[in-house]
Amino acid sequence: MWDYVRARLHQLWSPQQIAMRIRREYPLDIDMRISPEAIYQYLYVQPSKELRRLLRHGHLHPARRGRPKKGETRGQIPDMTMIDERPEEVIPRLVPGHWEGDIIKGAYNKSALGTLVERRTRYTILVPLTAFDAESVRKAFAEALTTLPDDIRKTLTYDQGKEMADHIQLALDTPVQVYFSHEGSPWERGAGENTNGLVRQFFPKGTDFTRVSHEEVKRVQALLNDRPRKVLGFQKPDEILSMVLR
Repeated sequence: MWDYVRARLHQLWSPQQIAMRIRREYPLDIDMRISPEAIYQYLYVQPSKELRRLLRHGHLHPARRGRPKKGETRGQIPDMTMIDERPEEVIPRLVPGHWEGDIIKGAYNKSALGTLVERRTRYTILVPLTAFDAESVRKAFAEALTTLPDDIRKTLTYDQGKEMADHIQLALDTPVQVYFSHEGSPWERGAGENTNGLVRQFFPKGTDFTRVSHEEVKRVQALLNDRPRKVLGFQKPDEILSMVLR
C-alpha cells in the first residue's frame, strides 16, 4: 500500500486522489485502504521533506487575472463571438467536444505553453509553442485539435488575449467554433483556469519553455490525464475519454 502511495505522490497526486483511487483499483482488498488524513500524517512525521514538497498548495484558488496592462490589445479582437452565444449543451458539461483554451507564459513573458482542456472529460492537451503571436498559436492549436475525432471537437472558449486574433482562420482549419469569455471573467473558463494551476505544479512560474522538450511536455500531459479527479468521481480523464469514444 505504501509503495502505491509513494508512487502516486511522485506523480503529484493529492492524498485525497490517492485514497479514493486505491479503493477503485483494489475493491476487494481491505489491506489497500487508507484515508487522506493518514497520508498527511505519514508525510509530516517523515524526517525528510522530499515527499512533503510534492503536495499541491493553493490549487483550488487560481488567481484571477488582473485588468489589462497598458498597451495590451485585449477586447480589440475583430469579429468576436461571445460566450453568451455558445450552444446550450455546453453549459451542463454533459456533451463532450467543448474545449477551453489558454496559454501559460514562461520566464519574463518570453516563452509560452498552450493548454486545451475538454469540459466534460477534463482531458488535457498541452501544446508546445515556438512563439505566441496569433499565427503561431493558431497553427499550433489547429494541429492539436485536428488530431481529435470530429465528434469531440465542437467549440473552443478563450479569453480575449490577442494571441487568439486568428480565431476565424482557426475555425476554418479545424473546424471548431471559437467563443470568447468576457473581459476580466476567468471563472467563465473554470476548467481551463484550474488546469493551468495543475500544469504549474510541473512548470512553475519562471519556467523557460524554450528549454522544455516536446517529450517532457507530453510526459506531463500523460500524467495529468492519468490522474484521478474529484470532479470525475475519482475517475481519470483518460478513462472518461475512452468511454466517450466507444
